[in-house]
Amino acid sequence: MQRPRTTIGDVARTAGVSVATVSKVINGRYGVAAATSQRVQRVIDDLGYESSLVARSLRSLRTNVIGILVAEFEPYSTELLKGVSSAVQGTGYELLAYSGGGRAGGHAGWERRYLSRLSGTLIDGAILVTPTVVDAEYGIPVVAIDPHTGPSGFPTVDADNFSGALSATEHLIALGHTRIGHLAGRPDLESSRLREAGYRTALERAGLDVDPELIRVGGYRADDAEQPARGLLTLTRRPSAIFAANDLSAIRTMEVAGGLGLSVPGDVSVVGFDNVPESALAQPPLTTVNQPMQAMGRAALGLLIDLLDGKERDAHVQLPTELVVRGSTRRL
Repeated sequence: MQRPRTTIGDVARTAGVSVATVSKVINGRYGVAAATSQRVQRVIDDLGYESSLVARSLRSLRTNVIGILVAEFEPYSTELLKGVSSAVQGTGYELLAYSGGGRAGGHAGWERRYLSRLSGTLIDGAILVTPTVVDAEYGIPVVAIDPHTGPSGFPTVDADNFSGALSATEHLIALGHTRIGHLAGRPDLESSRLREAGYRTALERAGLDVDPELIRVGGYRADDAEQPARGLLTLTRRPSAIFAANDLSAIRTMEVAGGLGLSVPGDVSVVGFDNVPESALAQPPLTTVNQPMQAMGRAALGLLIDLLDGKERDAHVQLPTELVVRGSTRRL
């Protein structure tokens, strides 16, 4: 049987004071003797009392809660959440992580639906992870991480996708690979476009042709990447290396290669992008581009708190990427 929620009246009765006195203690108001305040606080701790966010909002017009909204919890958003969570300590804010679950991110406007449920009475501001739409109509301060359309004057945090993809492809070229496949990300994302642009630019700078047959859409999800990866690996003139636009796609590419009797990196070298924890645990460990996801989460929180405090900040924060060489690539 579920235990009934502790109310402010329960606290008042147990402490032997009025509800008004408990309210003053909770809200840090004057007029309560120190000994009484300490007694009330002990009862609050003992009973596990928490005032509702809605009630707190109605009293002060602030909840001191920041929301981080994601389409779904997967390795990328989880790493961002770790960064936000570590940075929120000591700020006076609490953190609410919210997801509609499933594949809501595939539907334009998911962030509007989520914000309409939370803003006004539950959260003071929000961090949106890869939102489909960014505009000024949210009603609360909002920072976007890696929005679908890229920076557009709206407060945004992202990583240098172009340079990261450039370095990944140049690494393969330096190892002697000239026939390099690309497993691209979702075509509706600016990050995917920039990673493909980095791949193309690296080939062009090396005097190599960009072969459309070697570019397949992987979609950033492991399941979506399986068939495109198989298509690349079963070509008559198979690529000797593949740059996948994210780690999940790269890891699935290595699994497909193994199923086809190919070794990594013996028969095909593979590079990913993101440096999620799974990349270091893959067999072999995945060479990848480190996107500083936790640092991006921390930067987004700092930007949002400054917005809530009315401080002027640059609207776009971009963090550098870095190639991490492991065991999935080798010299041809």
